[in-house]
Amino acid sequence: MNQNTPVSPRPVHEVSHRVQSAAQLRAHGVTAAQAAAQCLPGGPWQQLLPGVYLLHPGPPSDDDRVRGALLYAGRPPAGGRRAVPVRPGTGYGEAMVTGLAALALYGFTSAPPAIALHRIDVLVPRTRRLRSTRFVQVTRAAALPRPHRGLGVPLAPVERALADAVACLTDASTVGRILRESVRAGHCEPASVVRELNAAKLLDRSHVVDAVDALLIEGRAVAEGKLYETVRAHGLPQPLWNVELSLPGGGSLGGVDAYWPEQAVALELGTRSPREEHVVFAAEREHLERLGVTVVRVTPKQLRGPAAQLPVVLRTALTAAADRWPAVHVVVLPR
Repeated sequence: MNQNTPVSPRPVHEVSHRVQSAAQLRAHGVTAAQAAAQCLPGGPWQQLLPGVYLLHPGPPSDDDRVRGALLYAGRPPAGGRRAVPVRPGTGYGEAMVTGLAALALYGFTSAPPAIALHRIDVLVPRTRRLRSTRFVQVTRAAALPRPHRGLGVPLAPVERALADAVACLTDASTVGRILRESVRAGHCEPASVVRELNAAKLLDRSHVVDAVDALLIEGRAVAEGKLYETVRAHGLPQPLWNVELSLPGGGSLGGVDAYWPEQAVALELGTRSPREEHVVFAAEREHLERLGVTVVRVTPKQLRGPAAQLPVVLRTALTAAADRWPAVHVVVLPR
């Protein structure tokens, strides 16, 4: 058969993308033998990955490589039985891009496409029998996260992509850069990043621990800046910033990020590590509220939410102070 002869009564130019799986080609009437013939030396096609074809003789683009990796990882398991229904029109199954490649697609400047897309990590169910090959690195998970689909291809959530990227990195400066960018660019909160790194058992690596410490410090600084701006912009009474509270006779009540002594209202930023977040804060809040102090907890995400939300919450708490029993007098010290 001449290599330039049409291989199907249904022209292949009808397909929506120049990267196609063997299953997608079969749907257009192209058999495996016909596809192989088109990939002979000098032919118009090439085999990009096992069971995945590039319907073009030139080098694959970044987009071709990403789509090819997803088609390879999303193909049905051997034997023709599908573990889950394939999303119509994609052929990706449950596969999603993760690691540095996903970060590059999210727009991370610390994961430039020229480097990050040299190897494409794909996340698949743990039960899949699928080997890493060529530029595709297969990563397995017992429970897959819900992918982000806003960029045209399924991507692991930023926190999961960060964890998978960090798992493969040994350079401390690179780890630090991508973690800092995740917070500076507003992709995610420090606590959620640390939670994902902890779940991936990466917090026993010294270079990761150092990067996480810096991340929490930076995340807190960013959140504090937004809090200062919110109080000032909405004309709220100026609180005492970053103070320790204690009883007159001694006994620490813990630190708070802002305190309005006349109204006995305290504000706590939710920037602690996951280990501290629930246990420590819950204990401190319960103790303070038993003494008549109203505690408002604000997460960094809420600071980036609707501009009017936090001022309304704070103004309500400050106004309601007049209707409460007087709080126990507490001593306020610099933190």
